[in-house]
Formats: sequence, C-alpha cells, structure tokens
Amino acid sequence: MVLGLRTAIYPVPDLAAGKAWYSRVLGREPYFDQPFYVGYAVGGFELGLIPDGSPGPGGVQAYWGVADAAAELQRLQGLGAVVHEAVRDVGEGIRVAAVRDPFGNVFGLIENPHFDRQAVR
Repeated sequence: MVLGLRTAIYPVPDLAAGKAWYSRVLGREPYFDQPFYVGYAVGGFELGLIPDGSPGPGGVQAYWGVADAAAELQRLQGLGAVVHEAVRDVGEGIRVAAVRDPFGNVFGLIENPHFDRQAVR
C-alpha cells in the first residue's frame, strides 16, 4: 500500500553546490550531511541529494507543497531555477508548476488546499 510521499531524491553532479542551492530553496540546512547523501526534513517528508547521479527530467518528479504556486515559482526563478511548467490549475483549486534546478532536475510544486498535514504525522 502506498502511504504517500516520504522521500524524493535528486541527483546532482556537485554535492556542495546542490546543498547550497537547496538550502536556500528550502530555507534550512540539511539534517543529514555526508559525502554520499544530504537529507532535508521538509514538512514531514524528506528531500535527498546524491552525488554523481544523472540529473535531468528522467531523474525525479516529485511535487512539493507550497501555499502559493505562483509566488514560489517566482521565488525559485530568482534563485536560478528555470521554468519547466508554468502554473496551471488541475482542478478543485489545486495548482501545479515545475522548475528545473541548476543541475537539470525537475522540481515540482503543488498548491493543494485539500492536503491534510496532520495525516502525514
């Protein structure tokens, strides 16, 4: 049985650069920081970075919750991300968007007013 998103792992060719960028994106430092893996705790889930992987659109597709998809898309562009998918409404007030991080990975955003954070604890 699938219980929900727990971890999304993004490959990066330069772990230090990946850690610096994602620390700015997430507004926090990693809770786990080793040469083979960097892990961030984000709202009950984990975003992980691995070195020397194959970044790009075939790597990871995960959507991370945000309060305002348009505002977050703009903020990420200011941090050097490139729009991969503009904000679009997928029904029932849910909006999604995606950017490419500086390493070529797709980083998805989802604004979902129906998501219950208490359910992931």
